[in-house]
Amino acid sequence: MNLEKYIACQLAREDRTILLMTHLIVGYPSLEVNWTMLEMMADVGVDLVELQMPFSEPVADGPTFVRANQLALQAGLSVDEYFEFMERATTSFSFPHLMMGYYNTAYKLGHLPFCDRLRKSGATGFILPDLPFDEYGDLFDVASEQDLSPILLMTPTNTEKRLASIGEKAKGFVYTVSRKGVTGKKTDLEEGLFDFIKRCRLATQLPLAVGFGLRRREDVRLLHNRVEIAIVGSALLETWESDGPEAYRDFLEELVAGRI
Repeated sequence: MNLEKYIACQLAREDRTILLMTHLIVGYPSLEVNWTMLEMMADVGVDLVELQMPFSEPVADGPTFVRANQLALQAGLSVDEYFEFMERATTSFSFPHLMMGYYNTAYKLGHLPFCDRLRKSGATGFILPDLPFDEYGDLFDVASEQDLSPILLMTPTNTEKRLASIGEKAKGFVYTVSRKGVTGKKTDLEEGLFDFIKRCRLATQLPLAVGFGLRRREDVRLLHNRVEIAIVGSALLETWESDGPEAYRDFLEELVAGRI
């Protein structure tokens, strides 16, 4: 699936001003719960989903996701089970699925086997937040050969030169990190973020996605006409943990309502 064309087609719909990408950690709280989460995401009309491969040292994740990663690994989730779950999900749900994880997985498998397994499992692309774009080596070429989009990150600390370099290499869309730090903490959507988005616009013509700290329908709406995709992760998992499945679904519906 060509992500750029998909994003353009979704935004052309009358009920979309911005797209919603959600996130779950495969294996936490369990694979069965993950499936229920995906069914709810499909029912309410989420646009894209990140399936995170659990990792022992998730450096870009805040406390909620760090704990969830640890518990998924303690429960014994394997790399094979992750890819099996990805394949089952992509076969059952029509929205694009992105692998989110850390470079050690690609390194240990090897770039070609890593991309080959992602392609065969139906993934559209991958996000490796701990791998700088200038250390990808042949991973860009291998991903291209497998029709995968490597989603690169732009951060507020990047210089204009580095933003431009990232923009030249990016495919699909660009993940713009709303602030310094890790996922989970609430982000104040203020002029600093909007100025950063303008800097990113100068560096790429690809769609932009904003993540890290979006927690409300109002956050999604504040990004209208500024970026193409809003990303919500930690707040969803916290809702499941604190209030259960019904509240999780209600929250998904609220976020989806924020697209227009």
